Order: sequence, then structure tokens, then C-alpha cells
Amino acid sequence: MLLRSILTTIACVLLASVSAGASTPTIVTAGTANWQPAPPAFKGAQLAKIVGDPAKAGGYYAYLLKVPDGALVAPHFHGMTENVTVISGILMVGLGDTVDRAKMKPLPAGGIASIPAGLHHYAIARGVTIVEISGIGPDTITFLHK
Repeated sequence: MLLRSILTTIACVLLASVSAGASTPTIVTAGTANWQPAPPAFKGAQLAKIVGDPAKAGGYYAYLLKVPDGALVAPHFHGMTENVTVISGILMVGLGDTVDRAKMKPLPAGGIASIPAGLHHYAIARGVTIVEISGIGPDTITFLHK
């Protein structure tokens, strides 16, 4: 009985220490983000990591992307589902292999799009636009026209 009591106490202490040592939350705002130049395909854009590694298979990732007014993300697709949340500005989005501005839909601040893997799409920023992009890695992008 004494051994069971001691083992139970040790287990409770270990569980409490694991909870107490849990990671702190990651809190990022557009003003506090660590903005870095985005890859060249995103001309004039900046990127800021929130959590995870977009290149790592099977892991959750999230990052911010700030694109200048009028910036075009040419028709492309992803190997995994891409989730996009507009933080500020307006992201004009369209589906297909070629840009057709008449068929684009506005995604304003607070708007969310979940784009299935393999779906051809494109976007244009209306005003400086900040989006959060998240998903399960790897975050790949294949442009349709080179």
C-alpha cells in the first residue's frame, strides 16, 4: 500500500512538472512579426513564421505573408490543402489555369479559404494585404506557367 501511494505521488509530480513545463503560446501580430523577404515568386512580398516548418512532411505550420497592392500570385496548385485567412486588405481569388479578373471573388479581412490539394488557383492583392497561411506540410507550390 505504501509503495502504491509513493508511486502515485511520483506520477502526480511528474505529470504536474510536464504541465508546468509546457510550451508557452506563440503570439504574433502584424506589428511584431519577424518579417523576412519572401521567395522571388512572390515579388515584393514578406514572410513571417508563426509556428512549424512548412517544408517538413506531416507537421503543422503557419506563417504570415504580406503582399503589396496589386501583387499577383500566378496560377498554381499545392500538394496539400492550403488554408488562407485574410488578416488585412483584400485578397482577390480565382480558380483555373489562367487569370480572369472578371471571375475573381474578394476575400476581405476575416475571410477564410481552404483550398484542396491540386486545385488550380491564383490571387491578386487589393491594397497591402496580410494573410495567414497554414496547413500540414510539406507546403509545396507548383506554378502552371513558367
